[in-house]
Amino acid sequence: MTGKRSPWGKPPGGEPGDSKGDPGSGDSSPPAAEDDGPKGPRNPWLPQGEGQPRRSASIEDIFRIRRGRGSGPGGGSGGGGSFPRLPQRPDGKSWYPLIIGGIALLWLAVSTVHMIGPKEEAVVTTFGKYSRTIEPGVSLTMPWPIQSVEVADVTSIQVDTIPEGDSEKLMLTSDQNLVDLSYLVRWNIKDLKLYTFRLAQPEESVRQVAETAMRASIAEVTLNQALSGAGRGEVEQSVRDRMQRLLDTYQSGVRIQGVEIKKADPPQKTLAAFQQVTAAQQDAQRDQSNARAWAQQLLARAQGDAAAFDKVYAEYKLAPEVTKRRMYYETMERVLNKNPKVIMESGGVAPFLPLPEMKKRIQPLPDPATKGGQ
Repeated sequence: MTGKRSPWGKPPGGEPGDSKGDPGSGDSSPPAAEDDGPKGPRNPWLPQGEGQPRRSASIEDIFRIRRGRGSGPGGGSGGGGSFPRLPQRPDGKSWYPLIIGGIALLWLAVSTVHMIGPKEEAVVTTFGKYSRTIEPGVSLTMPWPIQSVEVADVTSIQVDTIPEGDSEKLMLTSDQNLVDLSYLVRWNIKDLKLYTFRLAQPEESVRQVAETAMRASIAEVTLNQALSGAGRGEVEQSVRDRMQRLLDTYQSGVRIQGVEIKKADPPQKTLAAFQQVTAAQQDAQRDQSNARAWAQQLLARAQGDAAAFDKVYAEYKLAPEVTKRRMYYETMERVLNKNPKVIMESGGVAPFLPLPEMKKRIQPLPDPATKGGQ
């Protein structure tokens, strides 16, 4: 520790260079005067030899003393001693003008040259006021903040699902029934200027107009029409036309490409009752179909009998006696063919052999081959 000063105070032998504390030193200067301030360990954060009182330093004191030190490697002194300095150019000038100029050129290039994609258009505003619309390609504008450019996709079809998720969307039909609907709306931007400046929230406006048009169209049809395929097509076309008229009235710059109903079901709370009603309606339709088929069969049979009678009557008018005899014989044949017969002569009843009754009583004899096989 010889020849070095302790940061915590004077060494036990005195100050360095003192003849008393350093016998080997050749310095013959008189001993330094003792400090009049308080004794104790010196603050290591304070600079040496400034004669300040020994007290605990705050953060403000530390940074103030650091700023007040001498110049660093970059040259100069003062408050910027700790700020990093760039090396100078070969001609002795600073690099800062070139750096600032490069940043300015880069900013001008980014804010004045715009590449617009094939499916996009851009709106140019000058101090917030509409100036023009940029078509696809490379375009030049004035730098920001004089002119601003807002790019949007005007060709791609956007699809909105109403309602979002699995929530119910109940609507009232013309026959006072509720139907749960879920549908899609396809649209794109027709006029970017109107789309940007006429509506505060264009996407939300499209959704609200879609719901309004759907409720109005569903209120014009019955529940069966809303649930059937043909009725859905009419509702979808009606909703599309209503939406386009409303959006054109608002000058929204939106074109509706189509509306598609994904789901049309009765409400969940009334689904069981609706299924019972549907089953009863199907049973009624089946019974009505059976009744119509039976009526058609009876009508065809009656028409056939009437046609046969007309033919017989035509023959009867040609030969009445022959026709009467033929009809008598045919009638007697139908009656006697299904009944037992008894033949009687004028002299009395003659016995006869009842062959039909005997045939009924005769049992078939068993087959010997079948009996032996058992």
